[in-house]
Amino acid sequence: MNAVVILLVGILILAVAYVTYGRWLAKQWGVEPNKKTPAHELEDGKDYCPAKAPVLMGHHFSSIAGAGPINGPIQAAVFGWVPVMLWVLIGGIFFGAVHDFGSLFASIRNKGQSIGEVIADTMGRKAKKIFLVFSYLTLILVVAAFASIVANTFTATYTEGGAVDVAASSANASTAMISILFIVISIIFGLLVYRRNASLLVSTIVGVLAIVVCMVIGMNFHPLYLDSTAWMVIVGVYILIASVTPVWILLQPRDYLSSFLLYFMMIVAVVGIIGAAIMGQANMDIPAFTGFVDNAQHGVGTSLGMLFPALFITIACGAISGFHSLVGSGTTAKQLDKETDARPIAYGGMLIECVLAIISLCAVGYIWKQYVPDGITTPTAVFATGISQMCATIPFLKGAESVIYSMLILAVSAFCLTSLDTATRLARYMFQEFWLNPGEDVREASGYKKVLTNPYVATVITVVLGIGLGMTGYANVWPLFGAANQLLAALSLMAVAAWLGKIGKNNKMFFIPMAFMLIVTITSLCQTIINNFKNISANTDAVWSGVRLVIAVLLVILAIVITIDSIKTLITQRKEKKA
Repeated sequence: MNAVVILLVGILILAVAYVTYGRWLAKQWGVEPNKKTPAHELEDGKDYCPAKAPVLMGHHFSSIAGAGPINGPIQAAVFGWVPVMLWVLIGGIFFGAVHDFGSLFASIRNKGQSIGEVIADTMGRKAKKIFLVFSYLTLILVVAAFASIVANTFTATYTEGGAVDVAASSANASTAMISILFIVISIIFGLLVYRRNASLLVSTIVGVLAIVVCMVIGMNFHPLYLDSTAWMVIVGVYILIASVTPVWILLQPRDYLSSFLLYFMMIVAVVGIIGAAIMGQANMDIPAFTGFVDNAQHGVGTSLGMLFPALFITIACGAISGFHSLVGSGTTAKQLDKETDARPIAYGGMLIECVLAIISLCAVGYIWKQYVPDGITTPTAVFATGISQMCATIPFLKGAESVIYSMLILAVSAFCLTSLDTATRLARYMFQEFWLNPGEDVREASGYKKVLTNPYVATVITVVLGIGLGMTGYANVWPLFGAANQLLAALSLMAVAAWLGKIGKNNKMFFIPMAFMLIVTITSLCQTIINNFKNISANTDAVWSGVRLVIAVLLVILAIVITIDSIKTLITQRKEKKA
């Protein structure tokens, strides 16, 4: 199959979906251009702060994307390009984009609070508490994983004698230096745009040029060579400060500027794919379909097992991801300037992520014969290798393959840091909301609740738990994250459907996605329960198998409890509507 055909057909279908289905959803839900958003109604200059649509798009897209739409499609490619392409398009248009748009819309109509508050409004306090506990634990796992990933990206390599291997560590030290300089530029950008009222266009041009300068400096001057523990502590201090700092100082400007790295990465990829096609070298060796059990036994990729449910768990970002509902209803909803910005930012942002997933599919397809054990298997490396090799087929880019590869790796690393402090801020919101009654504001809390809902207290607890887990073994429970994330998506779909039903809006577009995602996650969790029970019986990694077994059982119970509450709510609403 030709990579450019897959890419262009995918982009065309997604563009048509945005114009038609996205617009229809906005009309069905009653999106109003002149309705005051929480960013204006509750503006506090810290969390609630109106942002220009392009700036907020940068934050939202940077936060939801990260490495997810690269990792998932590349790993799931063991089933062939057709299943991946179909799930990205069908899942993205009718599942993920609806999920993201609906979550953001429900949040802005509920004071910019999380999906937990939406659940409290429709299904009661018990369901809200369960959802918030589940979401918070999921985010702690995200913080632990991304902190570890970022720290490892910065960590120096040491010789057997304990000395720093400068040659082997220079790439990591360079990435660390660029990341630090990038934070400084973001703060300056925020001060200029939000306090000096500088032109967004002029500031953007200067900011992008500054990013280039940062990269040049970082690649030539990188004096920081630290071990993993030191970087974990530094990352912990950074996210502690970043997640309580007013969004206009760091969150908005950094995510906005970092989005240009992502746009650059996608533009380079599109140029590479189209250029390779023009040069007659865009054919992919990847099979259309390898079977309902992955073909890892033939020496390709890594084993995922059965197509159902593995495909739908592995490809989350790029099709549907529960983490997106937390971003949309956590930070984005508190910065939305106008309700009409919700469609391009949430629905459109998800579809752009689908494009990145398709690009990732093209990348792994192009180097399919190299995607083997003891070859190139790390998804980020697969992506960078495939795109840089396609770019190298273009005559004027032939000598730039290594530079393009390094730039792509750097861009992916930058988004891990972006997602990290967004996840920390979201976890803080969840922790604060847990102690509040439905409809109660943080400023109304008293007694012990006033202490626990204090943003600094909530953040310190979150950072200590996340960084602590990252240092002591998050990888032992990380395999559960895929199912937990998709279960979160199913629960968010249920919550928004119930809320839309309550306010008398059309919610039928949620029924099939929420039922399907629930079946997928329950199936996956049941497989996990069986496998870990076998491990315990065989005394194989018994302790952590027991931990995973308990967590999986709790997740299944959670899903059943909230599903029952959701079904009861939807049935009651239907009876009331008929009456």
